[in-house]
Amino acid sequence: MGGRCRWLVAVALALAWLAGDHAARMQAARAQAARVPVVLLSIDGLKPDYVLDADRHGLEIPNLRRLVAEGAYATGVTGVTPTVTYPSHTTLVTGVAPAAHGILNNGPFDPLGQNANGWYWYADDIEVPTLWDAAGEAGLVTANVDWPVTVGARIRHNIAQYWHGAPGEDRKLLRALSTPGLLDEAEKDAGPYPAGYQYTLADDQKRARFVAWMIERKRPDFLTAYFSSLDEEQHHTAPNSPATFTTLEGLDALVAQVRDAAERAYGGRFVMAVVSDHGHITAKQDVHVNAALARAGLIDVDPQGKVTGWRAFAWGAGGSAAIMVKDPADDAARTRSTEAIARLRAEHPDAIARVEEGEAHRALGGFPGAAFVIGLSPGFKTGSALAGEVVRPAASPGGTHGYLPGPRDMEASFFIAGAGVPAGRNLGAMDMRDVAPTLAVKLGVSLPRAQGRNRL
Repeated sequence: MGGRCRWLVAVALALAWLAGDHAARMQAARAQAARVPVVLLSIDGLKPDYVLDADRHGLEIPNLRRLVAEGAYATGVTGVTPTVTYPSHTTLVTGVAPAAHGILNNGPFDPLGQNANGWYWYADDIEVPTLWDAAGEAGLVTANVDWPVTVGARIRHNIAQYWHGAPGEDRKLLRALSTPGLLDEAEKDAGPYPAGYQYTLADDQKRARFVAWMIERKRPDFLTAYFSSLDEEQHHTAPNSPATFTTLEGLDALVAQVRDAAERAYGGRFVMAVVSDHGHITAKQDVHVNAALARAGLIDVDPQGKVTGWRAFAWGAGGSAAIMVKDPADDAARTRSTEAIARLRAEHPDAIARVEEGEAHRALGGFPGAAFVIGLSPGFKTGSALAGEVVRPAASPGGTHGYLPGPRDMEASFFIAGAGVPAGRNLGAMDMRDVAPTLAVKLGVSLPRAQGRNRL
């Protein structure tokens, strides 16, 4: 009888395993059946109200408005800390906060200026799987045109984002850093590529030709692409300026160009998402946080104004700054940093909105190595001076971002339409970490480490 019981238990376990295995296979089969190509287009600095309140702004943007009418949209996307381009774009393709994915600012922390103003260009610095990784592992074809943090990314057809030298040198570097032969092949049909830091509307118009070419010639299952002229114009003038709106209307035509290419390539069965990384706020005052720290004896500067040593240093990000203490055990430096910022707040009570430390700092999901984080008030942005007045009129007033998440004008955008997306669905407020899991479902892949959720 004991042997028979053991046999029955073994059979039951085997049947349970087979049932579980069958369920897993069925789930995978359903995911594959629902899988559709995804085109992910980022318009840097696109505020949601530009599209959702287009009539109030007097904007002629029929193609972006078509996404709202035919698909789903967020009323606003709460960004990451800090609300700048590179951390945000990495969250958009990983579903995790900067503290988890490792891209903590546009450029690495570099108080001594040894990195020559380099940025976080390299995908090796991303510490979690991306949508490109998940798609590639599922056997899908991936492609990219100029998405941030893509040098060395596991993307089959990759025109990486990189700049660092003269335009001619950047062109050579970009050829070396992108998929071998891809730029030469594409330029035969699409003309010269705008290599380097070139982000006028005319440059984005050139990039759009490469995006359309990539869709039609390579037929990727997942494509990412990036336009930045709207962000540049807002920095130069201001959000809501006539020049900003003219640029957005020009970009709206590029949305149609990309969507038309996808229609031709995929026969209407695809998903197109338009996202952004942050909004914009006009700033007319600079806050030179490091001047306050230098005044407190925490930064050493030579007669030429170059940093030669530091105990505490502000890692600026536009509307916020992380206070980094060189030696975590240096309690005196931390105390003097705290006192220096308290003095700054007393002298300029309107400049700093928030100081976050401890659990509140960790909850922000950004600047994990900081002693504490400063959130500036709207209208103020970080400056780079090491001496002189700590708060002074901005040398170049205009739009900025990098503020801690919270102000409506810092919110990013999310619009999605296509196969299986319900028309006219208002998703309400959304977390930026939700974007990647939502797109993963459309691709039929998973991101187990994502902190967000599928919103469809």
